[in-house]
Amino acid sequence: METIDINTTLIEGYLRLLNNLSPNNKLDLISKLTLSIKIDIAERKSSFYKAFGAWESELSADEIIDEIHRTRTFNRQVVPMK
Repeated sequence: METIDINTTLIEGYLRLLNNLSPNNKLDLISKLTLSIKIDIAERKSSFYKAFGAWESELSADEIIDEIHRTRTFNRQVVPMK
């Protein structure tokens, strides 16, 4: 069974359950679902924008480069072929 089929089956199952709710309960559910979607969208936008930004450091660019070069370590070991 494909994902689309599973999702469709789940949605149809939820709809059968929701048919038994009163109109007020359905409206309340719609309101809560709408709010959860808005929150989800806001969180996604926030996390997306948090991935970008300037590098925050008191060091200058040249000092950062020098530090990177100084702290590099090489652990390459050449294994002789027999």
